Amino acid sequence: MFKLKTKRSAFGLVRIAVGSHRVEVGNCSYNADRIIAMMERGEKVNANFLVLNELGATAYTCANHFRSEVLRQGALDCIDKVRRASKTIFSGVAIIGAPIEFEGELFNCAVVIQRGRILGIVPKTYLPNAGEFHEKLWFARGDKLRGKWIHICGQKVRIGVDLLFVAVDFPGLVFGIEICEDGWAVIPPHRLQALGGATVLFNLSASNELVAKDEYRRSMVAAHSAQSQAIYAYASAGDGESTTDLVYGGQLLISELGSVNAEAEPLSEDEPLRYYDVDVQHVVHERMRDGTFQDCQRAFSAMLNFEPVEFKLNAGELPADLERHVDAYPFVPQDPATLNKRCRQVFKIQVRAVKTRLRYLGKLRGGLDKFITELQASGKPLAVIGISGGADSTHTLLVALKAFDELGIPRSLLHCFTMPGFGTTSRTFGNAMKLMQLSGVSIKVVDIRARCLVAWKDEGKTPFGINLDGLSLESFVEKLKELPAGSQDLDFENKQARARTDVLMNSGFVLGTGTLTELAAGWCTFNADHMSMYSVNPGVAKTLIACLIRWVALNEAEGDLRAVLLDIADTAESPELLPVSKDGQQAQKSNESIGPKDLRDFFLYHWARWGSKPSKIMYLATRAKFKSNYTPLAILDCLRTFIWRFITQRFKHSCQPDGVKLGSVSLNPRYDCHLPSDTAPDAWKEELERYANEKPGEIEWRPAHSSGAHSRR
Repeated sequence: MFKLKTKRSAFGLVRIAVGSHRVEVGNCSYNADRIIAMMERGEKVNANFLVLNELGATAYTCANHFRSEVLRQGALDCIDKVRRASKTIFSGVAIIGAPIEFEGELFNCAVVIQRGRILGIVPKTYLPNAGEFHEKLWFARGDKLRGKWIHICGQKVRIGVDLLFVAVDFPGLVFGIEICEDGWAVIPPHRLQALGGATVLFNLSASNELVAKDEYRRSMVAAHSAQSQAIYAYASAGDGESTTDLVYGGQLLISELGSVNAEAEPLSEDEPLRYYDVDVQHVVHERMRDGTFQDCQRAFSAMLNFEPVEFKLNAGELPADLERHVDAYPFVPQDPATLNKRCRQVFKIQVRAVKTRLRYLGKLRGGLDKFITELQASGKPLAVIGISGGADSTHTLLVALKAFDELGIPRSLLHCFTMPGFGTTSRTFGNAMKLMQLSGVSIKVVDIRARCLVAWKDEGKTPFGINLDGLSLESFVEKLKELPAGSQDLDFENKQARARTDVLMNSGFVLGTGTLTELAAGWCTFNADHMSMYSVNPGVAKTLIACLIRWVALNEAEGDLRAVLLDIADTAESPELLPVSKDGQQAQKSNESIGPKDLRDFFLYHWARWGSKPSKIMYLATRAKFKSNYTPLAILDCLRTFIWRFITQRFKHSCQPDGVKLGSVSLNPRYDCHLPSDTAPDAWKEELERYANEKPGEIEWRPAHSSGAHSRR
């Protein structure tokens, strides 16, 4: 059904391999064979780029042998041998290290080779000349080489530090090169290359091993890719380099936007090779959303005098074995220690936010202590929460309790309402009551069913087609039990949701419970559970909310309270607005109505964080390891619903209440998510259906039923 042959360039995924081949000092013929062998390995793993060690044609540790004409000629022979071999053994771009004599001086260079052609040569800019390094004895600085051409291996080739290599058949893919010490400089060449448009940066290195030096290199490479907003691939010299005084470990690193994605630790093996599918589109997106990057481009524009070297990458089709970690749960770290830290940070941020807002309320009334005294005397609340027995309201309560305690506010001033309706189950109602009783808050129970029935009668409504004339509440409930499974009535849901909000809004300062995931899908009734005076969870994804409750249960609670919190964390999410089934169980489950929450959070992350198109999101979702085995068709169906709802439900996020941002994905309309409420979804629908090999005009897109799906009342 899905397009099996999609170009890598369509999704911005390119495979980079870094390797450290064995050398013999001064034996250029042997070194050429090892480079070719490494190219063969690169071809076997379908690498589009292969980056090898500094001065790999000769070995880095040749010292005064670099002055030998024999060695220099051997280096040229090595380059030519590799170039000729590349015609047949490696379909990508290989970057090897070699000394190059030019205009009477010797330069430490990176030679870029593609299928028999030398694309260009980039010399090293900064030559280390302290401690164990003495490169200025043999090499000249390369920054003097700009706008130059060299005749080499029968070809006229550009040589200089002003080269950027542009893949004309791969949008956004531009690479630059620096060599070893260049990356250690105060202002490395790659920073200007990045500002000049390079999205991928390569470093050919020969860095000797010292205790803990590998940790520094790792952090340096991660920082380079983060600060230049790029992909940074690093390959260092290893086995075979002279051990007269030093040892070279062959450390390899590939980093994307600050995250180290592939690595060979130093001294781990003789000829290490690592590869990873990096995402160029992520880099392009990150730079577009960051105005500082463009500001830096303007500030340094006079220094961005690069010559483009155009080439065709012919990157091929998307691999069946994507060599890239696709996190199925981008909002939930899978490492227990990291998850524990994440939950603690989120909880503390939320508590700080609520404390600040409560202090402000007290200031407006002459100070918090004075305000508390007045509230206690009048019996009024400082804050109000609706408690359903579900995860969202439970976590809001936990945050509020911590804020109250840290401010010294009596918990009795937190009025918690549980408002059972026609879809409330005994489990959720029981958990809501236990939670409030164990928390020491003021408990308010308001059954909204009777008021909803009166309103329907007054408005002449017939819920589910039921004539309400002369019906008592008990009789109406019995008729609801007779409804066929799957019965829907949007007005029936909306009335209950707004009845609950009416109770809360008329009682005090409401702390909202809605989550990031609900907001993305518009899975809320407009001006009902969608609204509050302060929203506690707008930055919390659904996949994280239960983790937060479990974290609080294990770190902030004990005994019966811990038990009820853990049970709530295991309860299926539901707005509980449709009638319960005949056996009293939930008839409405969010994951069944609009798709599993882990899929929806995955879609949201790639849509909002990276601006990915639907087909790419679909492709990545089929490569992610979810806890459930979703079929491609199930993912497609859920993605269709997500796209429709995300685009058409933006009117609900336009008037979002105040609430704190927690991560890189935010739908706050005031600073992160400026989206018109009347966007036409057609283009996104059609893009997905083309990938699915469906005819867009023949697919009926219908949004999954939800509370308030179309209601703007």
